Amino acid sequence: MSSPYSDLQLDALRELANIGSGTAATALSSMLGRPVDVSVPSARALPLAEAVEATGDPEAEANAVVIPVIGDLTGVVLLLFTPEDAAGICRLLGVEPDSEWAESALGEIGNIVGTSYMNAMGAMTGLEMEPDPPLAARDMLGALVASVVMDQLDGTSDTTLLLDSELLVEGESCSMSFLLVPAAGGVQVLLERLGLGDA
Repeated sequence: MSSPYSDLQLDALRELANIGSGTAATALSSMLGRPVDVSVPSARALPLAEAVEATGDPEAEANAVVIPVIGDLTGVVLLLFTPEDAAGICRLLGVEPDSEWAESALGEIGNIVGTSYMNAMGAMTGLEMEPDPPLAARDMLGALVASVVMDQLDGTSDTTLLLDSELLVEGESCSMSFLLVPAAGGVQVLLERLGLGDA
């Protein structure tokens, strides 16, 4: 399916993502005491079902950090990791992936990354966005996303912002998918605040 957004609009969304990733890298570097780089190879605005498909097999197991968003823009930030990448992030934090601390560690990383993206979007658009406490979960990818959308958004969302991200800490790389799933019309609100409301 072709994107309903113009190249200029998608470039603006990518720029938001790049600024957010820089903020996230700084925050993670402070927390870990090591150099961190967060890059965003791609940014796409897609219908939710297509965004989920783009992140991987809906039947595959995945780890997720869910951050409800309240304020001028309501929705959910969803960070998705494969079990392998989740284990890699835990090890970077000095936590055994199968320990009782693993979920908490993943939640903390997700909270820092998600909040950094939100703060960058808020600073560039003037929108007030506040995160609620993060929730960590593990299930099949499709089930995770479906439950989040139904529980947090009452089943309503039209366009999802999907940012494929790479986290690099001292040469060790982990991948994650960042999904901003706003309530219906949310991506359009972001674009209007950037002066790009018309495609």
